[in-house]
Amino acid sequence: MFVTELSLTDFRNYTTASLQLSPGVNVFVGSNGQGKTNLVEAVEYLSTMTSHRVASTAPLIRAGCDSAILRAKVQAAHDDPRIISVEMEVAHGRSNVARLNRAPVARPRDMVGALRTVVFSPVDLAIVRGDPSDRRGWLDSLVVTRWPRMAGSRQDLDRVLKQRNALLKSMAGRSMRPSGGDADTTLAAWNEQLATVGAELLHARLDTLADVLPHVQRAYETIAPVNNRVEATYKTGLDLEGVTDSNDVRATLQERMLSAMEARRSDEVNRGVTLVGPQRDDIDLFVGELPAKGYASHGECWSLALALRLGGFELVRDDGTEPVLVLDDVFAELDTSRRDRLAGAIVDAEQVLITAAVGADVPGFPSERRFRVDAGRVWEESVDE
Repeated sequence: MFVTELSLTDFRNYTTASLQLSPGVNVFVGSNGQGKTNLVEAVEYLSTMTSHRVASTAPLIRAGCDSAILRAKVQAAHDDPRIISVEMEVAHGRSNVARLNRAPVARPRDMVGALRTVVFSPVDLAIVRGDPSDRRGWLDSLVVTRWPRMAGSRQDLDRVLKQRNALLKSMAGRSMRPSGGDADTTLAAWNEQLATVGAELLHARLDTLADVLPHVQRAYETIAPVNNRVEATYKTGLDLEGVTDSNDVRATLQERMLSAMEARRSDEVNRGVTLVGPQRDDIDLFVGELPAKGYASHGECWSLALALRLGGFELVRDDGTEPVLVLDDVFAELDTSRRDRLAGAIVDAEQVLITAAVGADVPGFPSERRFRVDAGRVWEESVDE
């Protein structure tokens, strides 16, 4: 799939913007702070209802405005002329309003999957060097790209954890043993819900990590000329022995999660927080024989983070979907060899959106289009300019 039109109203620094895009490579060039990343962020937001730059919606709305409107037209594929339109209104103080083919969507998360993207930006260095939440976020974003319904499961997990943690805090100071009272009955109900949604997400994560790892390894070998062997293993406090051999993996994970909650009940009540579940897991990343975090060089960390995103991109393609690949300010961080290697790896993507402060940092691509971005204005320029 690829975006054919993008229009913005009061989004970030844009009063209005409207541009036609093409399959293949589209490059946005402009000095820092002019709005080039805002364009690809809008595409990402229409795809995932999230931004790789901010957690809240307030910064997305132009200063002094009450709302922002993002619209895009998306063609299914080169050989599939079907066009869908996606629209999102982001407003202060009220829920987002989503429209698919101009018809309102009951829940904005139901629009996830209409446009699929894989985004890489400098903040993704945190996947390698940052906290476990950064690595979980990378894997979950890939899970949702593969199976859009999992966006709802992820939100359900957050809701269950919020309610369960509130209950555990209210139980702090009481007997650590179940008494059969209302609190224990309620906790048992939340345990069931956490085990159900947690097992679903954990199953999706384990499958996705196993499926994406060979793609990540090939991408890293392409980008990094030396010391180019990488590994990734899922790290959880749950007993996973024999899980993949069971007839019903999800049911087995659910049972083990319930058992783990029972075993840690006293600790959870004492601390007033949920200690069991996928929200506490991590992914161990290795370059060569050593953990990437704390041992890999800056170049190795950057290459690994990029390989993780490119591996996800190739996995989604293997699943039968051509996502839009977004490379936000990537080429400036790479030496000439790695730039050329990356360019060769993405040249056959159905659509690539690239941002760069310096146009010369981006290698030339066949039939590419270049746009100049300056102070919230966008126009197409000749590739020779």
